[in-house]
Amino acid sequence: DLIQIVVADDSITSFAEKLGSITELEQSYSYSSPFIWRGKMAEMQIPIEIIFASNKDFAAKCFMYSASERHLAVKANGKTLLQTAVNQLFEEESEIYQKMNLPFIVPEMREGLHEWEWAGKYKNEELVVWNDLKGILHNHSTYSDGVHTLEQMAQHCKDLGFEYFGIADHSKTAIYAKGLPEERVEMQHREIDQLNQKMAPFKILKGIESDILGDGSLDYDNNVLASFDYVVASIHSNLKMTEEKAMSRLIPAIENPYTTILGHPTGRLLLERAGYPVNHQKIIDACAANGVVIEINASPYRLDIDWRWIYYAMEKGVMLSINPDAHKMAGFQDMHYGLANARKGGLVKSMTFNALTLSEIEAFLLKKKSTYA
Repeated sequence: DLIQIVVADDSITSFAEKLGSITELEQSYSYSSPFIWRGKMAEMQIPIEIIFASNKDFAAKCFMYSASERHLAVKANGKTLLQTAVNQLFEEESEIYQKMNLPFIVPEMREGLHEWEWAGKYKNEELVVWNDLKGILHNHSTYSDGVHTLEQMAQHCKDLGFEYFGIADHSKTAIYAKGLPEERVEMQHREIDQLNQKMAPFKILKGIESDILGDGSLDYDNNVLASFDYVVASIHSNLKMTEEKAMSRLIPAIENPYTTILGHPTGRLLLERAGYPVNHQKIIDACAANGVVIEINASPYRLDIDWRWIYYAMEKGVMLSINPDAHKMAGFQDMHYGLANARKGGLVKSMTFNALTLSEIEAFLLKKKSTYA
């Protein structure tokens, strides 16, 4: 992992002096050069490169350092994007694409994967942004393993300007996380009804994160599952599985008519454990066939589903929900990580589940309920 920062300054001496005055930076002199400062932040291990650029070549360097080799190797008019960027001066990155008669690709999508196909179908203005999001789903409270109460979480969500808040505490199988037995579900639903009267027109949606069991079933009876507005189906136990075993749990859960959202599809924890092996294509195809939304778990420890599969999901008509999996009020801010992950995969507002307004998402959920009512 590496953080790269491009800085414009017409004087290398001035550039070096400014960096030298920042006490939080620790330079690695043996790896640095006059044009690239290398080192790290004090007391942090992530390496940093600070790249010098003159004002004239700032746009080109920003472009080159933001794009993958595969993106830079794209050819048009007999030249690659990289050759065009280094051989002329440009005031804006967009001018490089214009010179090549190519559509402008936003920095986060310059990966040499689906961006050109994407650009033939969508406009950059359609990419989801924070202000498009109308609600926050998949959150936990003190009913299970959260830090803050249901009311505190809902009120903070409302204070942030959202229209609705979806609680999805752990289900009864998750004993380690104080998962809700049926009587606690009823207690929570009564409190939600009271809070909804108090907080209207803001609304708390009754959700649950229901564990996917070893046979692919969910861990409540159908009458309990039917009492929720939505169900996030997730695997939390027996994570050491073959792909065959993982799929034998995931596909039935997706096909369960009570499942609304598939939660963190691979169960990965970044820098801690790899996800269980899955066939992403089959998962997405199953979600498409059963009208199931796929979660983009915005926790920086998960970022699951991987952004590389977002475009395929969109192509199959599968909506994605940017969910923080928040266990405390501050966890709502993890939505920013999920948003970055979503945009990298090309997610547009129209395919973002929690970009639906309250009335739109209620209509979606009522339609879903009609399939099993």
